[in-house]
This record gives sequence, C-alpha cells and structure tokens, in this order.
Amino acid sequence: MEFLIGIVIVIFSIILHEIAHGFVANWLGDPTARYAGRLTLNPLPHIDPVGSILIPGILALTGSSFLIGWAKPVPYNPYNLKNQRWGEAMVGVAGPLTNILIAIIFGLILRFSGSLGLSGAFLGVCVTVVYANLVLAIYNLIPIPPLDGSKVLRSILPSKLAIAYGRLETSMYALGPFGLIMVSLVAIYLLWPYLSGFVQTLFSLIVGT
Repeated sequence: MEFLIGIVIVIFSIILHEIAHGFVANWLGDPTARYAGRLTLNPLPHIDPVGSILIPGILALTGSSFLIGWAKPVPYNPYNLKNQRWGEAMVGVAGPLTNILIAIIFGLILRFSGSLGLSGAFLGVCVTVVYANLVLAIYNLIPIPPLDGSKVLRSILPSKLAIAYGRLETSMYALGPFGLIMVSLVAIYLLWPYLSGFVQTLFSLIVGT
C-alpha cells in the first residue's frame, strides 16, 4: 500500500510538472495548453497510455531496478511567447522547478517529523516522493533533446549553434516516445552513476539526514 500510494503521488508529480509548463507558457502569452484543456489537475487529459501505464506497470511488475514513465507533453507554441529570447527556457525549467518545490515540501515534513508524530508508513511515502521528484527534476534538466534541459541550453547558445541544436531537437521529437526511451536509457546507464550522487546530496540537504 505504501508503494502504491507513493506511485500515485509520483504520477501526480509528473502531471504537475506538465501543468507547470503550460501555466508558464500561458503566462507568457501562449494559450495553447489552456485551449487544449491541459491546465487541469484531472489526470485523464495528461495520461499517456504507454508512458504512464504500460511501461511503468511492466517495469514494476517485473521487479526492474529502475522505473521510467512520462505524461503527455503539454503543447505550446514558442512563437506566441512574449519573451522570444528566454521564453522557451522559462517554459522548460518550470517543470523541474515544480518537482523541486514538491520535494522541498515533503522533505520539510520529513525534517520536522519528530515533532509532528507522523506514522512510519506516511514517512516512507514522503521519502519516495522527495527522492522521486528530485530524480524527475535532475533528469529533465539533462540538456539532451527532448528533455527540458535542451530548451534551456538552446536559449543560451549562440544563434548558429542554437539553430543547429534546434534541428537536433526536431529530429528527436519526430521519433516520438522512442526518442524519449533512447534518452532515458542513455541517462540511466551512462549519466546516472554520476548524477545519482548529486540527487543524494540534495536529498540530504532538504531532509537533514
């Protein structure tokens, strides 16, 4: 039950990640996500049958050492953004920042749990939520298309490099979920041994242990 509750909260963390993209895009002048009905806490418009149910379910049932999953990307039109220089970066970073905020909220509950008298099961859920949201934030900030970090990187690159990098992004988006799976495997097997220590450090800073 503790595991299932943790998974449900993590799914909502992914949904909040996507809503944050759409909210910031709408704030910057692009109503695409709002018109598509994606600025809602109702999980149904956000769930991807493959990325939100099938693949995570198979990995969980087979006892995989890692879980990957995703919600439907929130649509937005970068040409509608008021700030053409930094707009895409702001939209891109909104999702990871939301996950970090969730991690801080549940991490503070853990930090002060001694005086709150909370049950061990609830604290176990909090640990799952904090760690999973930190993983979501750091993973999505990797500057490889189609992850959010690629939008941040493209915004700070010189114009010629940004154009070339944009072509790489377009080609990765054309692969659909297969592109995301490829990037996930690269991140898990090549980058995560280095990034996991950073996640653990952030966890300790927030939780206090």
